Amino acid sequence: MSETGMSETGMSETGRNDSLEVKQLQAKAQGMLPGVAGICMFMLLMTMINAFAALQGRYGGGGGKYGVLAVCTLLGVGVFGLLRMRRWGWALVLAGCLTLSLGYLFVFEKTHQGPYLVQGLFALMFFLYLVRTEVRDRLR
Repeated sequence: MSETGMSETGMSETGRNDSLEVKQLQAKAQGMLPGVAGICMFMLLMTMINAFAALQGRYGGGGGKYGVLAVCTLLGVGVFGLLRMRRWGWALVLAGCLTLSLGYLFVFEKTHQGPYLVQGLFALMFFLYLVRTEVRDRLR
């Protein structure tokens, strides 16, 4: 130890203690947060509803139908990845929440119907929940 309180490795004792505390907190942070499970259930429900609506032709017969089916497939895969606490699942659900939110807010802007605004704000709230540090720390 030198006079400045620094060891030979260049890290102070408090710096070593801080990094040890961070590692201990990360080791304790295991498992899924309840909010993540709720978001997964909601997103799975929305995926199924939109997929069945696309198959019935509510989004048209051309590119819209296949675009919705592609997004629903990616979001469904992402939900099951997030339930297994995988980073790629988190990324897919995060992108799905943002896409869903922007889509609903766009439809609200065109039609001025209240339910689209509510659904868009819910999806935005889910996006903001998923980007929290606590959620990211629990992923593998």
